[in-house]
Amino acid sequence: MQELNIPKARVAVLVGTKGETKKKIEKATKTKLEVLKEGDVVIDGESLDCFVTEKVVRAVGRGFNPDVALKLINEGYVLEIIKITDYTGKSPKKFIRIKARLIGTQGKARKVLEKLTNTNIIIYGKTVSMIGKYEDVLDAKQAIEYLLQGAPHGNVYKFLEDSIKKRKW
Repeated sequence: MQELNIPKARVAVLVGTKGETKKKIEKATKTKLEVLKEGDVVIDGESLDCFVTEKVVRAVGRGFNPDVALKLINEGYVLEIIKITDYTGKSPKKFIRIKARLIGTQGKARKVLEKLTNTNIIIYGKTVSMIGKYEDVLDAKQAIEYLLQGAPHGNVYKFLEDSIKKRKW
C-alpha cells in the first residue's frame, strides 16, 4: 500500500468521467485506487504494481493526460520532475521569466523540445515534468536545465541534435 497527494485540481482528471480513468489505471496496473477530494490517493496492491502505479498517479498529478501517464507501465519509460524554483530562487519575476522561456511563444520551445527528444513535457505549477524512454528523458532533462540556467534556445537545440546524432552512431 502506498499513499501520495496530488493537486486538488487534478483529482477530477485522475478519476475521469464516471470513474473511467481510475478504472483504466487500476486494470492496467492491477491495483486499487482510493481517491479523496482533497487530493490524497491510496494505492493498494502488490508492491511492484504499487510502485508503478505511484509513478502513473504522480504524472497525472503533474499535469499529464492519463493516457500519456500510462506509458510509465512500459519498461524503459521514466518520469522526471524538475522544480523550476531550484533555478529561480524566491524571485517571482525570475520564476515567470524562466517559465516563459521553457514554454516559448505559443508553446513553441516546449514543442520543439518534445519533438527533438521524443518525450512528453508538461510545465505545470512550479515544475517541469518529462515522460519518455530513459535516454530521451536524459537528453530532455539536460536541455531543460540548460534553458533554466539561461542558455540560448538555439544552442540548446544544437546540443540536442548533436546528442541524438551521437546516439544513432
